[in-house]
Amino acid sequence: MCACARDEVLQSPADTRRQSVADSRLIVPGVNLVRRGRVEPFLDACPTLSSVHAPWSGIALETYTAPAVSIHEHEHPEHFLHLVLSGTAKYEVNTKGRNLRFISHPGTIFLLPRGSVDEVHWRGPIHHMAVAIHPSLLTEAMDETAHEPDIELMEHWNLTDGHIAALLHEMAADLVDGSPAGTLYGESLANALAVYLLKRYASRRFRPAAFKGGLPGYRLKLVLDYIAASLESNINLSQLAAVAGMSAHYFSELFKQSTGHPPHSYVLLQRMERAKQGLRDPGRSIIDAGLEAGFQNPSHFARMFRKLEGISPSEFRAEAVLRQSLGDRSKPRVDRIGV
Repeated sequence: MCACARDEVLQSPADTRRQSVADSRLIVPGVNLVRRGRVEPFLDACPTLSSVHAPWSGIALETYTAPAVSIHEHEHPEHFLHLVLSGTAKYEVNTKGRNLRFISHPGTIFLLPRGSVDEVHWRGPIHHMAVAIHPSLLTEAMDETAHEPDIELMEHWNLTDGHIAALLHEMAADLVDGSPAGTLYGESLANALAVYLLKRYASRRFRPAAFKGGLPGYRLKLVLDYIAASLESNINLSQLAAVAGMSAHYFSELFKQSTGHPPHSYVLLQRMERAKQGLRDPGRSIIDAGLEAGFQNPSHFARMFRKLEGISPSEFRAEAVLRQSLGDRSKPRVDRIGV
């Protein structure tokens, strides 16, 4: 087993799904399989990209570059998505007494419900993505599924679905970019994926209702006040939806209608404004200005500041100091003698 293998390999399937009562976010520790009653990583190799450090609620994503490999009989403890990123290879599947043969191409997808048992033999190298989806991500996605004990997905092999592929690629891009909005953007994408799966691939299809007009004023104020008070922390989608008192899907839709921005963009913009306020204060260091605004570390702050503002934090500070200096010089002097 590779040196980066996770400690969760030693846990039971029930342990990997355990959460505290106080924490409504359920973190999936990684993309795991169950083989002979033992939880193991999806592949005995280090992923080239992983959401383990994000971490998102209800979903885990990993990418691998692997040679021809056999993944012997195993069970999926979570709903499972597999996307071929690059490479073309023949592969063989043994499942439910059937032997299936396919040729994969970039964009080829597997969608397997939790509890599926299969064996896969890859006859050539590919670069691929594996995703584990906890059932709670589906049941909590929207109001129509809030009271469902579980959602059954339909099994699909050798599927092509550009919408699923686009969402997964965007989630991977967020990880590569260092998750500038914290977990919020990845969880928003995961929720959009869950809603799409419910509409398209659940055994019983669900149709979300369309809401217009944005959030009621008092709910919007509660959310905006919560964001302003929590910028230093890792704000997540379930927190904001809970403050608004609705499912994540409807909250995201209505919040964007109200503010003109999806939640992750709004939070990132507020962090940037908070950082700029800090940079205008000569008594605060550049590092503190970034950390107090909620950016993960100085390099992350500098990278995002340059991306959004077009200049570095130090350049912004220098310009702010110059403007303040010129402003002070332009103010009329007050003769305080005799005051």
